[in-house]
Amino acid sequence: MEPVTHFLTGACMSRAGFNRKTALATLTMVLAAEAADLDVLWALKGPIAAFQHHRGITHTFLGAPFVAAATLGFVYLLYLWPEPSGKPRILRSKLPVRWGYLYWLALLAASSHILLDYTTAYGIRMFAPFNWRWYSWDIVFIVEPVILLALIAGLVLPSLFGLINQEIGARSKGPRGRAGAIFALVCLVVIWGFRDYEHRRALNAMGALLYQGAAPTKLGAYPYWVDPFHWHGVVETEALFQTFPVNSMTPEVDPQGQANTYYKPEVTPETQAAKSSYFGRVYLDWAVFPLTQAEQLQGGFKGYLVRFEDLRFAYSELRGRGTLGGWVLVGPDMRVQEEGTNSRKPSVEGNP
Repeated sequence: MEPVTHFLTGACMSRAGFNRKTALATLTMVLAAEAADLDVLWALKGPIAAFQHHRGITHTFLGAPFVAAATLGFVYLLYLWPEPSGKPRILRSKLPVRWGYLYWLALLAASSHILLDYTTAYGIRMFAPFNWRWYSWDIVFIVEPVILLALIAGLVLPSLFGLINQEIGARSKGPRGRAGAIFALVCLVVIWGFRDYEHRRALNAMGALLYQGAAPTKLGAYPYWVDPFHWHGVVETEALFQTFPVNSMTPEVDPQGQANTYYKPEVTPETQAAKSSYFGRVYLDWAVFPLTQAEQLQGGFKGYLVRFEDLRFAYSELRGRGTLGGWVLVGPDMRVQEEGTNSRKPSVEGNP
């Protein structure tokens, strides 16, 4: 999920009670909850390398202990940074710093990152390097406003109530916010449960149908944000793909007849060459419903432009925006000339 949700989840986990056991609990858990996304540094080696290693080893159960250790090491360096008086600059709590306990809190927060990313449609290789398969729950959007509101409310409302208590002279028995944070985390689990129920209803409705007379060999339902009853359905048969909206409340598949059909193209030398390229191998390892389309180029370049798209992200609202796709430029001799993600255009763009 996006970083804000990870940060807020780490904060709520700490304020659920762990910050009453040791100083620096909240700082450690907030940082550890997002630290796995440091794999974005692979972008320094180019967009394909970034795509290949996104949600890589830092997003695995094997990597989580190292992510936790790195986070704790960073917190320790901040702890060593003194004020002019000689006291640690970041230490504001009267509680002692329990470094061993903080490591386990960092590990717990790092594991929360894996769980949150698993709930989205993008997927995660949580068991790598022993198993490189992508796993995804497909129940929440990358940005989920309802979850964000629950987490923010769990952190903000206790502070407001604390101001009221100060006005009436009530005494605080410890760090505020425990009840609100627990309530926010419970809301998170309830949202997951409800989303999972609606997701199953959507899949069951899709699996009960034939598509141009053929039973589906693979199907998926992918969430929209906010609306838990609206899903982007994708079906694969031996001959074609279909995408359509699904209403899980009814449940009903393609209620307004908006299905898009994509017949599987035959494998040609140019598409085979594109699939064997660096980008092609990386993309096809990740994609669930990959669609590969080739066009022959004219003019200055006589080769082929092969485009890659994963239909699980082919939401009707996003068509034409180049979401999570890429391309490979294949020469007349079937050698790869250029390749990249949709973050940039091929050099022959506009010359088909």
